Amino acid sequence: MRMEYVTAVLAVVDLVPPGAAVSYGDVAELLGSGGPRQVGAVMSHYGSSVAWWRVLKASGEAPQGHEAEALRHYLEESTPLHGAYEAFSRTGEGRWRVDLVLARWTPSDTDFDQLDVISDQLERQLHILSVHDDEMTV
Repeated sequence: MRMEYVTAVLAVVDLVPPGAAVSYGDVAELLGSGGPRQVGAVMSHYGSSVAWWRVLKASGEAPQGHEAEALRHYLEESTPLHGAYEAFSRTGEGRWRVDLVLARWTPSDTDFDQLDVISDQLERQLHILSVHDDEMTV
């Protein structure tokens, strides 16, 4: 995985405010590059440096294996939830998920300006890396 893509995904995730969430596909769409699997791979390997709990499957399920820690963050941030999250919080039993209809982040104009910068920078870096040096360019 190219570090330019990793950096761009993490920059997008950094923009998501407390109490909001996005899907892996949302991040790819906002970035204009890759897809849910690529974003998931970045989050799996490098997500600990950002608010990883704010990036979810499209179903609203917390990242597998991190449900208890994610739930603590969601409760602290007042992220909208569905299901038996209170029971899960007490006992570790019960199914729940983030209510992405209510929690999905809607970027502001300022956020979109930042997203454009991130996306443009990624596109330039990937283009530079993909241009073949034919030794004819001056």
